[in-house]
Amino acid sequence: MKKILLPIILISSYISAQAPAGYYSGTAGLTGYALKSKLHDIIAEKNINWNYSDLQNLYNQTDLDVYYDHDASNTTLLLDIYSEIPTGPDAYEYDSTQMIGSASAEGDGWNREHMMPQSTFYSNYPMYSDLFYVIPTDAKINQLRSNYPYGISTTTASNVYYTFTNTSKIGKSAIPGWVYTGRVYEPINEFKGDVARSLLYFAVRYEGKLGTFNFNNSANPASDTNPLDGTEERAFEPAYIAMLLQWHQQDPVSQREIDRNNTVYGIQKNRNPFIDNPSWVNAIWGQAPDAIAPQAPSNLMSVQNSAYFTTLSWTPGSDTDVIGYQIYQNGTLVGTTKNTSISIDHLTPSTSYNFTVKAYDNGYLYSPESNTVAVTTLASDVYAKDLYVSKYLKGSSNNKGIEVTNKTGHPVKLSDYRLSIQYPGSGGTYYFPAPYELDGIVQNNESFVILNPAASFSCYTNDQAKFVTAAPQMTFTGSQYLELRYKNSTVDAIGVRNQSNTSALGNVSLYRKPAVNQPASTFNISEWDSYPANYCQNLGGTLSTGELITSSKEFKIYPNPVNDNLYVNGATEKIGTVQIIDFSGRVIYTEKDPFRNKKSISVQSLPAGSYFLKLDGKVHQFIKK
Repeated sequence: MKKILLPIILISSYISAQAPAGYYSGTAGLTGYALKSKLHDIIAEKNINWNYSDLQNLYNQTDLDVYYDHDASNTTLLLDIYSEIPTGPDAYEYDSTQMIGSASAEGDGWNREHMMPQSTFYSNYPMYSDLFYVIPTDAKINQLRSNYPYGISTTTASNVYYTFTNTSKIGKSAIPGWVYTGRVYEPINEFKGDVARSLLYFAVRYEGKLGTFNFNNSANPASDTNPLDGTEERAFEPAYIAMLLQWHQQDPVSQREIDRNNTVYGIQKNRNPFIDNPSWVNAIWGQAPDAIAPQAPSNLMSVQNSAYFTTLSWTPGSDTDVIGYQIYQNGTLVGTTKNTSISIDHLTPSTSYNFTVKAYDNGYLYSPESNTVAVTTLASDVYAKDLYVSKYLKGSSNNKGIEVTNKTGHPVKLSDYRLSIQYPGSGGTYYFPAPYELDGIVQNNESFVILNPAASFSCYTNDQAKFVTAAPQMTFTGSQYLELRYKNSTVDAIGVRNQSNTSALGNVSLYRKPAVNQPASTFNISEWDSYPANYCQNLGGTLSTGELITSSKEFKIYPNPVNDNLYVNGATEKIGTVQIIDFSGRVIYTEKDPFRNKKSISVQSLPAGSYFLKLDGKVHQFIKK
């Protein structure tokens, strides 16, 4: 029987502190991976991500031991699940000041333990400092655990390599049904449910990124320590999921987990759903898949074509257990979606592509391929080829912000985008710390903001920002080079790589000029308007009509709306090409040297509607009556 000292104040907290009303709105009636995806959307939407160095002090709020050996009058010692002895005095204890880098023996000190090893996500933010699975533990046990998974250890003495003071141990894996035969760390029974719910939180919080992490895909799976299987929905190897579900059932949610969940929510603004509602674990992972592969999707077609993207749509089969679709570009997997349409971007203008789609069900059985649709991208269009940084805000203290804008013509999935920073190093060397990875969706003609959590701009708050992080990328001083990246490629740059950038990026706010609507991998200060430090206007939100169109004082078009002929005033003799483009991005009319002998463009044959007139890159919107 566990020995738990619960002060009255904590019992009171348990009775009154629950998830805020409406926090899990939209989950009613959902089960399986649809529920998991909805929970991801909820707990990933609004987070405050702290710097790894902040955790030491935050543990004084989240991880004090007032449950076993101590009470509310002694709140300086940390609870370490690797060394806690629930039934008696601990062999050693720590306060938050006793953090060390390495240890020669148990009891030397503590350090920060990633319950999901940081090698899984390459030490990138926000995963690197997420309080729900980065916890204080004994430094020596942490070192010995290395990146071994949690698991069930053998009881054969010769294959138990370490037994620690609270009887947790490192031994050869005896997880039923899992092919891995290497070492595992087995916590004591008191904390197995805590571990399971932390790892399942990880699987929900980072859905959409799991396939990019370091998962179990080696040529020798028996020696691969990572239990992730590369899927976004199931997340873990089936045998490992079975073990986590067993641990979740045998060690129910404790008062300590409830209190910690509420405290972390106050710090990070998100929650562990499996502490709030333990039944969701089985509702998601307890389903029994069938053995029948789904039907192939049909009627695959391109419903929107552009220079840099195409939007595909298809008709689903009649199977009710389909959980997603894989999209193939020239035979290579390029995307997945739970919907029956998707925009495939980062295409090359004037290039032909073939696309097919497969459905897959909750047992990861795959359908045959759909029909093939051939798409040739346009030579050019009115859209941005990618996201771009539209505002850079550097002010006093922690007033640091970045605005990113989407004018690509379609919604953009952010899971492959990251913000990187380059610090000057000693001896003229430079390095990139782990990037800050983005998540979620940004709609077309929408801007979003990334803020430092300690920022205090007059026009914008943390609650309004899409991302709030104290990762290195949002601690810039003006001397660093910043960039927006797509996977491993530079999309947009701020500053000059391998140089100190204080002259251009010091205490200033830079706003991209209205005429600039494309990213640039090389920074050009002439593309930016400069304002004083702490300047803050018109951040985030949906772009207005005036911001969508690149107005030009060189030309005026009339009448607008127009019936038959659209006239252009200005130095029209210099215009080499005119194009008329509809709102899907399709070029419907092109004319070379259009104003050699006239001043107008005939639009008589156009159907009524809104269009763009492109004059050598200068874009004007007009309406055909």
